[in-house]
Amino acid sequence: MAQKGSPVILAKTGDRKEGMEKIFKSLKTNIVKGKDVLIKPNFNTADAAPGSTHNETLMALVEEIWKAGAKSVSLGERSYPVTRQVMEQKGVLPILQRLDVKILDFDELPEKDWVEFKPAQSHWPSGFRVARPILESECLISTGCLKTHQYGGVFTLSLKLHVGVVPTSRHGYEYMRQLHSSPHQRKMIAEINEPFKPALVVMDGVEAFVDGGPATGKRARGEVFWASADRVAADAVGVALLKHLGSNEKIMGSRIFAQEQIARAGELGLGASSPSAIDLVPADEASRDYAGRITEIVKEG
Repeated sequence: MAQKGSPVILAKTGDRKEGMEKIFKSLKTNIVKGKDVLIKPNFNTADAAPGSTHNETLMALVEEIWKAGAKSVSLGERSYPVTRQVMEQKGVLPILQRLDVKILDFDELPEKDWVEFKPAQSHWPSGFRVARPILESECLISTGCLKTHQYGGVFTLSLKLHVGVVPTSRHGYEYMRQLHSSPHQRKMIAEINEPFKPALVVMDGVEAFVDGGPATGKRARGEVFWASADRVAADAVGVALLKHLGSNEKIMGSRIFAQEQIARAGELGLGASSPSAIDLVPADEASRDYAGRITEIVKEG
């Protein structure tokens, strides 16, 4: 059977190590072999998962990357508070050291390594800047969580994850103030993603925030991992998962491809622009029924 569109692998499991193993086993090609890999996690704050990337998820991801033959592994992030403090509070520094992962603290980047972009049709008043390591990464793998966003984003999945590649007032820029005060916030989130493309996004939905978020919120058990090279497809599946779990009115009362983050990303050609452009692939037989249920929600658009 011909592949319909962007593949999104779905693994039904409540075990993070198992979920990551299933995802990597299901990839059609080895995307990391011989490459310098950069991981972009969800370390906006140090709040417990799904407020931030679970340490077990991060460890499992690093182990799979090394197992697949990566040349090197780095982790790059810019948090909302001081980035190094967030990493310390999460307890990831000794983990990263033990796993031979280099830390790229974007707070420490010189001005020349915040690269400016001024897209012609952008909703950013004067463009925005992106951390150079993200732009120049040989193999970028981003990993996020399953959650809603109460401060205007509606949801925070793989597109919203990449707000952490843009500098803050801590670095002398007012981009975050512009983003959070704009009526076009959700479109601006999508636009941040235009200058770069991850090789893969791996999303942890073992636990979810179905209301509130991004740091704390109403919890539900999703017991799922999903992954794709297509950020729009990944986010569409994420919104479908939130619908399946029972979320707030902004999720339940809107069609998936009418959500502004997803619609704008589709307009920019960043990925799937309709349900028919997504091919949800179960990682194994145990995931098939769940993948089928989520596919039906995605099909509703």
